[in-house]
Amino acid sequence: MSTTLTASAMTINDETFRQLRDFIYEKTGIYVPDNKKYFLENRLSKVIKEKNFRSYEDYLYYLRYSANRNDIARLFDAVTTNETFFFREPQQFEVFSNNLIPQILKENGQMGRKDIKIWSAACSTGEEPYTIAMILLEKSELVSVRKEIYASDISESVLMSAKRAMYGGYSVRNIPPQYMAKYFKDSGGIYVLSEQVKSLVKFMNINLIEEKEVKQLKGLDVVFCRNVLIYFDDKAKKKAVSLIYDVLRHIYL
Repeated sequence: MSTTLTASAMTINDETFRQLRDFIYEKTGIYVPDNKKYFLENRLSKVIKEKNFRSYEDYLYYLRYSANRNDIARLFDAVTTNETFFFREPQQFEVFSNNLIPQILKENGQMGRKDIKIWSAACSTGEEPYTIAMILLEKSELVSVRKEIYASDISESVLMSAKRAMYGGYSVRNIPPQYMAKYFKDSGGIYVLSEQVKSLVKFMNINLIEEKEVKQLKGLDVVFCRNVLIYFDDKAKKKAVSLIYDVLRHIYL
């Protein structure tokens, strides 16, 4: 039976929770465990209010029979955390810069190729792919190498934000001073990324468990996908990793 309380006071009954949880898993690969019903209530209450639904049951019905891609993306936004910032994983970028890039250049050179192709999966608001772009631009050995960076997310809203490339102090707090001076303009506390960096990144809407969408990419040297897999259960992780494996040019261990 539908509930007519305010969004903040609504609760999800057990059956609706299970159905919502299964719908989210089917569409995104994200698994919400049984003990996180409160989490789903908290995260979806804002969507319920925005859309003027009378209950979670009404929202579920809408998702099943009337929702478009943007509605599914909004659901995805609600149940994930888009917290990110530049140079978020320093050790990861150090290995990429000092170990992977030289290896890629050597092996691609042996094949007569002069390019490097990288994918930042679930890129959120763009900090990760733009970090990668800056690292590539700082490598003198890559001056004559074609650099292709693909950045994807399931959410159109975060992709739009990424394309604007305007960031607050929280996002840029870990950027080395030389990068800040070279690639950003301070506009009253909003840091605007240079066109030189932006031009290296192509943004795409990709769901990591949708084979047709992932296969838009191919021949990749490196895929960054660490932060998204934490939301997947083992089955969804295996599917996503298998699809990613198929679009890689090499596997670096």
